[in-house]
Amino acid sequence: MLIGEVAQRSGVSARMLRHYESLGLLRPSGRTGSGYREYSGEDIRRIFHIESLRSLGLSLREIGRALDDPGFTPSALVDDLIRQTRERIAAETELLKRLRRIDAAEPTGWEEVLQVVAFLQALGSTSAAARQRAALSSADEVAVPVEALVEAVLRETDPNVAGALRWALARSDGDGTPLLAEGLGSPVAAVRERAVRALAELPGGEAAARLRDALTHPDAVVRGHAALALGTRGVPDAVPTLIDMIVAGRNDTDAADALSTLASDTAAADRIATGLVDRLAHDTTRAPARVRLTQALADIPGTTASRALVELSRDGDRAVALTATYLLRLRDGR
Repeated sequence: MLIGEVAQRSGVSARMLRHYESLGLLRPSGRTGSGYREYSGEDIRRIFHIESLRSLGLSLREIGRALDDPGFTPSALVDDLIRQTRERIAAETELLKRLRRIDAAEPTGWEEVLQVVAFLQALGSTSAAARQRAALSSADEVAVPVEALVEAVLRETDPNVAGALRWALARSDGDGTPLLAEGLGSPVAAVRERAVRALAELPGGEAAARLRDALTHPDAVVRGHAALALGTRGVPDAVPTLIDMIVAGRNDTDAADALSTLASDTAAADRIATGLVDRLAHDTTRAPARVRLTQALADIPGTTASRALVELSRDGDRAVALTATYLLRLRDGR
């Protein structure tokens, strides 16, 4: 079979067949009397073998080894191809993500495109200072892709940079609330904490609703940050979690401050005081926690808290009694 017919039947151009021959990858079995290349059935099978291996991403040199080296074992090469393919997919995925973020910024000219690219590169810098500068400059200079900011917030380990990124996210035009809510479901505890802290700084009802949902989260750290944020916003749903934090000794001072903020009227103050007293009376509440609960009554106004402190001043636990007595003196002096 002559080269033109081979090209037609195999789909491999005559030029490529000659290239294979020049590399020693394919040698026609014979020549016609006029000197034209003549391919046998075995040559045709080799062409299809070459094309099959090319479809897997093998180089022509690797294909030659695979077909001609009797000791060649394909497993190592296939493993290497898998690794290369994964790396290529990861690189292409990262490029696609970057292009989508540039598109989301809706640039009107190449100057804005370049600004967004520079911003994204700075967010991915190994320098904490560069990442912080990018976050602090984002509100004024760049149409910030909110997905990029959320991703940066969730992975940032430097506390100063993390604060700057949360600030930038809270002031961005996009809504990062749904993405941060997804972060609350991360299997990594540090990512969950970063997500809830960022949610706590977002304005608006949607963020508050997500924080309310987080009050029932299985992670106590997430529940705590959500309760503190809601407490400062005057949301009474946070009260039980804030009391739990005082009992556990986890950010108990901040939790007590949030309770005092929530005790803005007589009814709310009485409910909070009753909740603290109920936990004091709980059989499983240990001595250090009882002292913290007593201290939390200090800034709760109203007669319920005052009566509770009077009772606690006669408590069998000396530390609780002394704390309650001291707090009563402070209240009397106000």
